[in-house]
Amino acid sequence: MGPGAVQLLRAVIMGPPGSGKGTISSRIVKHFALQHLSSGDLLRENMNKRTEIGVLAKSYIDQGRLIPDDIMTQLMLRELKTLEQNHLLLDGFPRTVPQAEALDKVCSIDTVIDLDVPFETIQQRLTARWIHSASGRVYNLDFNPPKVPGMDDDTGEPLIQRDDDKPETVMKRLKSYEAETRPVLEYYRQKGVLKSFAGTETNKIWPHVHSFLRTKLPDIG
Repeated sequence: MGPGAVQLLRAVIMGPPGSGKGTISSRIVKHFALQHLSSGDLLRENMNKRTEIGVLAKSYIDQGRLIPDDIMTQLMLRELKTLEQNHLLLDGFPRTVPQAEALDKVCSIDTVIDLDVPFETIQQRLTARWIHSASGRVYNLDFNPPKVPGMDDDTGEPLIQRDDDKPETVMKRLKSYEAETRPVLEYYRQKGVLKSFAGTETNKIWPHVHSFLRTKLPDIG
């Protein structure tokens, strides 16, 4: 690396569904000149454009199967090549150890931000959502509960919980994250690049993530 060359940051953000990862990622991007590369966004874009990888990925999703490592890796690494001159924040990838190993061959990750939010907190957060199916009105038992428990404010009709928000579905998603991703956290812990931020509230976790990143990049926000 020549004199005056900038060390480019290669970061990954990890956290279970409902851990506030989306909120924290968007705040990171607002405050730091990082290119945010989300595997979910990239997948949706490829499925909408019906690219070869997009069509292939959709066939797995439609069958309720996980997208194989090699397809995800190919998708992400191709996109990474176009962003070589940027500080990077990877989100949703790598999700498995083989993905992490493939990524290592082309790009050395120096920072992994792990949002360590207790499962009980997440379960409470995600299962607090109830909807009135006819109007699509959404209630959250913690922030904007209905005036009469279980009933829509306007019509008095009963509220329902989407399958995604049911406790057993939420727990299943958390367990599958745990099984898949715990080894990835361990992989990065052994490399000495894992930084965990524990907490139950996104607004309380964020200042710690922010000050940690400020030791690496200037705040532009």
